[in-house]
Amino acid sequence: MTLATSSEYTLIVGLGNPGLKYAANRHNVGFHCVRSLASAHDLTFHKKQKRARIAMGTVLGRRVIIAKPQTFMNESGRAVAALVRFYKVRLERVLVVYDDLDLPLGAVRLRPEGGTGGHKGMRSIVDHLGSQSFPRLRIGIDRPPGRMDPAAYVLQDFSMKEKPLLEETLGRAVAAIETWLGEGVEPAMSQYNRSVEV
Repeated sequence: MTLATSSEYTLIVGLGNPGLKYAANRHNVGFHCVRSLASAHDLTFHKKQKRARIAMGTVLGRRVIIAKPQTFMNESGRAVAALVRFYKVRLERVLVVYDDLDLPLGAVRLRPEGGTGGHKGMRSIVDHLGSQSFPRLRIGIDRPPGRMDPAAYVLQDFSMKEKPLLEETLGRAVAAIETWLGEGVEPAMSQYNRSVEV
C-alpha cells in the first residue's frame, strides 16, 4: 500500500446503527472507535453528507474524512460508496472499522483486504464498491453465550464488567488506525494484530 499524499483524502468509516436505541450496542463498536479517533484529534461530526455523519480535518498530517453511516447497518454500502465517489478516494485509502463475533473482546485485527465474514454491513459495502480490496479493522466482541441468536447478541449493550476492557481496546484500535495512517498497513498489522489475553 502506498501512503496517501498530503492532498488526497483518506476515508475512515465506523459501522453501526443510528439512533439512541442502538448507541451502546456491541454492533456499534465501529461508531465508538471512530468517535474516539475524532475526539483524540479535536474533530467533530458536525456535517451530514451522503447519508453519513462526517468529521473532516487532518490526522498526522493526512486529510481525513471520518464517517458514521446513518443508514442502518445492512445498507452501509450506500453511504460508503457515495463518499468514495464524491471525494475520489482510492480504495486502499478506505478503512472500515466494525465488530467481529469471531474475535474475543480485547482483540483488534487489521487487514489490507478480505471477505465479509458474514457481516451484513461489510457485505453491503463490498456490493456497492464492487470490490473487497480495501483495508478493514475488526474489533472483537466475543461469541454469544450458549445458544443465543447472534443477531440478538450483537444488539445487546456491553455490560458494565466489559466496559473497562472495551475502552482499552478502543484505545488500541485508535492507535492502530494512527499507525496505519502514518506508516502503512504492514507496520500497523505487526504491532497491533497480536493475540490478547483477556
